[in-house]
Amino acid sequence: MNKRKICFIITSLIHYSRNFLILDALKKRKDVKLHIILGGVAILPRYVSKYFNVKEILEKEGHKNIYDIYFNVEGDTHVVKAKTTGMGVIEFASIFNILKPDLVVVRGDRFEMLSAAVAAANMNITLAHIEGGDISGTIDESIRHAITKLSHYHFTTNEDSKKRVIRMGENIRRVFNFGRPDLEVVEKISKKKLSIKEINLSKFGSGAEFDQDGNFLMVMYHPITSETEMMAENTRNLLEAIYELGIQTLWFWPNFDVGAEKISHELRSFREVTKDHKIRFLRYLPPKEFLSLLIKTKCLVGNSSSGIKECSYLGIPVVNVSSRQNGRLKPKNVVSCGNKKSEIVSAMRKQIKRGNYKPCKIYCGKDTSKKISEVLSNCKLVIQKRFED
Repeated sequence: MNKRKICFIITSLIHYSRNFLILDALKKRKDVKLHIILGGVAILPRYVSKYFNVKEILEKEGHKNIYDIYFNVEGDTHVVKAKTTGMGVIEFASIFNILKPDLVVVRGDRFEMLSAAVAAANMNITLAHIEGGDISGTIDESIRHAITKLSHYHFTTNEDSKKRVIRMGENIRRVFNFGRPDLEVVEKISKKKLSIKEINLSKFGSGAEFDQDGNFLMVMYHPITSETEMMAENTRNLLEAIYELGIQTLWFWPNFDVGAEKISHELRSFREVTKDHKIRFLRYLPPKEFLSLLIKTKCLVGNSSSGIKECSYLGIPVVNVSSRQNGRLKPKNVVSCGNKKSEIVSAMRKQIKRGNYKPCKIYCGKDTSKKISEVLSNCKLVIQKRFED
């Protein structure tokens, strides 16, 4: 039997965390030969640690045919990210030319994923996209829609996004809403969550010590690529708001987008100058540790999609700061505010006092990873696309 050769692209640690159940489902299929291509921050030394190395984790899980490709240009400007995208097209084209996959799978709205999509489309390789149709109000949204128009098969995470993809001229028979695969991960891990006392945060990150018996906040704050000139000031405002609240906090380092260095500089300066703060700064945590902490946090603060998606399912109070998630389908657990310190403090106090919300399942599906793997394994391979009126 000829096995279908599927290439799954991972360019950040989050891509692994949110999709490992799909990878597991594909690995178990006898009609699929799975190849995993790692790039971007998933393999950059500054982001990979001995405690969370995606390649090592995949190998321990029994995955084979894992490849590293390097194409990130050093720097934190728009031109650097544009050049990185171009370099990514070259490197993805090279690895696709060697592997000759039947189908390539990409996820989300990262510029590295656009590189893979452009390479696959120009090489007449069938392309599948997970999480198309979402709107967020930044350059990510434009990249997401561009990937949609290059892709042949679409796995949206909610009905609104499915309708948008169809309105973009995509074939309705190739658009599926099976729910979010990462919420399937949340559901699985939440049933077997770790006790906080089992998580040794002393080996992760730096900053204040973490009292496992105390209340805590979590912060996930990423750059807004269209507002980079304000990122330093906005980060200082958020730091001052967290400091004023006086609750111990786990603050995760920003992603790799333009403006990340401005945020990182403010975090380093705060950590070095402010002696009595209660913030522990982290890069990443493995999925089980991260979700076990998320379940226990009093409030998630920042502008990450995790606040809208994972937290909606868990009922965790969220303060969404600034415009990065504008347009997202926001459940009741999310309170939005501006960048002023006073607004952030007020919103955090309101959410902490309110406490947990009733879980919301607007992003949920059933057997999401299994259904996606079945479509990927059996769908008709397509090259030519047509706009569907």
